[in-house]
Amino acid sequence: MKYLVGIDGGTQSTKVVIFDLLGNIVCQARQALQPMHMPKPGVAEHPNDDLWQSLRVACARVMQEFPHDPKDILGVGLCTIRCCRAELDATGRLTSPVLSWMDERLSRPYEATNTATHFVTTSSGYITHRLTGQFRDTAANYEGPWPIDKDNGCWSKDPEVLTHFNIPREQLFELCDPGDILGQITAEAAAETGLLEGLPVVATANDKAVEALGSGLRNDQTALLSLGTYIGGMVCGDTNKTDARSFFANMAAIPGQYLYECQGIRHGMGTISWFVSLLGQEFAETLAQKGEKAEEILGKEATAILPGSDGLVCLPEWLAPTDQPYKRGVMLGFHGGHTRAHIFRALLEATAMSMHNNFRAMCDELDLELQALLVSGGGSQSDLMMQILADVTGIPTRRNQLTDAAALGAAICTAVALEQYSSYTDAIEAMVKPGDEFNPDPRNTDFYRRLNQEVFATIGGQTDPILSRSHELFEQTTNS
Repeated sequence: MKYLVGIDGGTQSTKVVIFDLLGNIVCQARQALQPMHMPKPGVAEHPNDDLWQSLRVACARVMQEFPHDPKDILGVGLCTIRCCRAELDATGRLTSPVLSWMDERLSRPYEATNTATHFVTTSSGYITHRLTGQFRDTAANYEGPWPIDKDNGCWSKDPEVLTHFNIPREQLFELCDPGDILGQITAEAAAETGLLEGLPVVATANDKAVEALGSGLRNDQTALLSLGTYIGGMVCGDTNKTDARSFFANMAAIPGQYLYECQGIRHGMGTISWFVSLLGQEFAETLAQKGEKAEEILGKEATAILPGSDGLVCLPEWLAPTDQPYKRGVMLGFHGGHTRAHIFRALLEATAMSMHNNFRAMCDELDLELQALLVSGGGSQSDLMMQILADVTGIPTRRNQLTDAAALGAAICTAVALEQYSSYTDAIEAMVKPGDEFNPDPRNTDFYRRLNQEVFATIGGQTDPILSRSHELFEQTTNS
C-alpha cells in the first residue's frame, strides 16, 4: 500500500492528513494558529511566521504517528487559505507578517512599503518555497488583487492590468497548473517537518476549490456549501464568466475548469465560535472534564426548539465587507424566555437562509435548478445544521464521511499527478465516500419559506440605515 500527504492550511489551524490510495485516513495532526493580530479595524495579520510554524509542527507530529515505512509515501499535496498576501526577501523569507484575507489592504492594489521585499506571493507560494526552495505557485490560488489571466492560468500581459495591481512582474512567482509538481522536499524542510527529502510537492488550488474536489462536486445540479471560517457556496462551471452579477468564477482544482461561487458569509462558522466563547470559561472547563464539545451540547438543546427559534431572528454580519463597513450582526425579537439554545438555533437558521438566498440569486442568473446540496466543513458534522439546511432549501442535503475535505482534495490532486489514477473522475470515485443524507420536512420548508420572504429578507433594508448612521457616529467619536 502507498500513501499520500494532504496539507490543509486554514485561517485558524493547519491540518496535515496521511491517506491511503482509497481515501482512508491513516493518521492526522492539527496545529492551531496563533490568534490573528488585529490591532485596529481593517488590519488582520498572521503573527510572526505562524503559517510555516504551524505546518512544521503538524507535519512533524503526523510523521511521528505514521505507522508504516515513510518511503511508502508517494507525495504531498499543498492546499492553503486563499486571498492572503506574503512579502518575501530574495531568499524567500518573510519581510512582514502574512496578510489575512480579512485585511482591508487586500481590497486595494499593492502598495510597496518595505524595501527588503523581493517577491510578492500567496500563502501557498510562500509555503511552497519553504518546502521546496522553488519560487513557483499554483495559478489557481490567485483570487483577489492579482494581475492574473484566469482564462489561461497565467499572468496578464495587459499593461493596464499590470499597472492597476501595481506588482512588478519580476516580483511575481512562476505559475503552474493544479496537478503540476512544484518541486521536491529540501533537506532543510525535511529536517523541520519529518517529511522525506526528495518527496514531490504537488500544486492544488485555492482552499475552497480543493475542498470542492475533496467533496466530490462534479455537476451543476448539485451545489457545495462550505461551512468554514468563511462560508462559501459554489457550483461547477466551464468558463470564466466575467460579467456575472451575483457570483464570480473561481479557478477549480481541475485544470481548465471553474467553480461559480456565490456571495458568502465572511465570519461564517466563526460566529458560532464567538458565541461559545461568550458562555464562559466555567462552561468550557465543565465540558472538557466530561469530554464533550460545546457545539454538540448546544445542538442537542436547540433540536428541541421549534423552527423559528420562538421569534428570534439574526443577520449573520459579524465581519463587515470592505465596501460596507457599517454592517453588523443583528439579533431581533428577544424575550425573557429565550435561552442560549434559542440563540444557537437562530444563528444556524440565519446562516441557512442567507446562503439559500445567495444560492438562489446565482442559480437564477445561471438558469440552474439545484437538485441536491452537498455540505462540507466542520459545521456539517451537526445533524441539526444539516436538517435546517434541508428544510430551508427544500432539497436533499448530504455530507460525506470525511467532512474536512480540503486535505482529501489535496491528496486527490497528488494521486492524479503521480499517475495513481488516470483521471480526476476515477480518483474521486475511489477516494470520496458519501455519508448521511437529510431530507426536507415539507411543513418546515413551508414555514422557513415564509419566515425568509416575510421577515429575514427584509431586515437588512430596515437596519442598514440605522447601522450606517451608528457607524458614522462612532467613527466621529473615535477620530475626535
